[in-house]
Amino acid sequence: MAKGFTLSVLPWVYLAKYNGDGRWEEVFEEKPHKTPLEEEKLSEEERNILMEKRNSFPQLPLVNYTTQYGFGCFEGLKAFPQPDGRLKLFRPDRNAHRFANSMGGLKMPVFPEEMFVRAVSEVVRRNHNMGFTVSYDAEWEKDYFITGHSVYIRPFTYSEPAIGLGLSSYPWVVIITTPVGAYFQPGNSKAVTTDKIRAFPGGTGWIKCDANYTVPILAKKEAEAEGYMEAIFLDAYGKKYIEEGSSCNIFFLLKNGVLVTPSLEDTVLPGITRESVLILAEEMGIKTEERRISIEEVLSDAKEVFVTGTAAGISYVESITHKDKTTVFCEGKMGEVTHQLLITLKGIQYGAIEDKHGWMYQV
Repeated sequence: MAKGFTLSVLPWVYLAKYNGDGRWEEVFEEKPHKTPLEEEKLSEEERNILMEKRNSFPQLPLVNYTTQYGFGCFEGLKAFPQPDGRLKLFRPDRNAHRFANSMGGLKMPVFPEEMFVRAVSEVVRRNHNMGFTVSYDAEWEKDYFITGHSVYIRPFTYSEPAIGLGLSSYPWVVIITTPVGAYFQPGNSKAVTTDKIRAFPGGTGWIKCDANYTVPILAKKEAEAEGYMEAIFLDAYGKKYIEEGSSCNIFFLLKNGVLVTPSLEDTVLPGITRESVLILAEEMGIKTEERRISIEEVLSDAKEVFVTGTAAGISYVESITHKDKTTVFCEGKMGEVTHQLLITLKGIQYGAIEDKHGWMYQV
């Protein structure tokens, strides 16, 4: 079974090319493959060769705005296996909307939202029907699906051939899928603030832009080298207010019972899981606030901390270290509110709890 992200691209992929007159020319492409059972029996070398073929897109140019300048954007969403054997997508309409906003923010032609949802669903469906999928495992219920697997879906843009500073006028949209497991490894949920800056006011922090992830990757790897799970970014100017984790939004349950998450403004990514958690918390009778929150307020007043994202789901943070001062939350364990939000969200996604909001989309 998959553990975290792996580049095990499933056979069916999707490509769409903007032709300049308002239309997108789309194609579903079946990459080289054997049967799922035959692929399981391949040696590591044989599997690597097959995966290289699946990850080859010769129609896409090597030199372009995306490869040279990080000029592109992407999405991440999941299809969750259900007890009845089906797969369901979690809120793909919201990913479609954010993808459109990101493309518009980069001043490229916008991929239609209804085409996004349809293409994502069809790629997952084709792979699922061939047996390239993730099956429901009742064992996941024992830890409230924390170790549950899913199909990760990565739509992304890729520019036309180009060099020099310019805008992408004829982009591709590509969609690939891969099985995934838990993102964060168990046993370490410590976080540390970083001096690196993720986003500046007036920049691209609100866009799920390729180039935005270089600094977070560096910060996260530095944090991991020091024994932490996660790096936490502060604001660009005063380095006083918390904004995000390395690749996820962040929440704080204060001692007065209020659940706070940094307001979006234009430096924080509008996460779909973030949005969903705010809705679920309010339904649980928890007061929520979206506002600026300082690192000092968190260290003195927070009693639970957790991060959210498509990959992270809901993952608690046991402690935060800032300028050599460490504050531990809930004695280093998952808090009650964090746990309730986790089992509710995961329950909806895996079909164990009724989906009252219509968030789950049948593949």
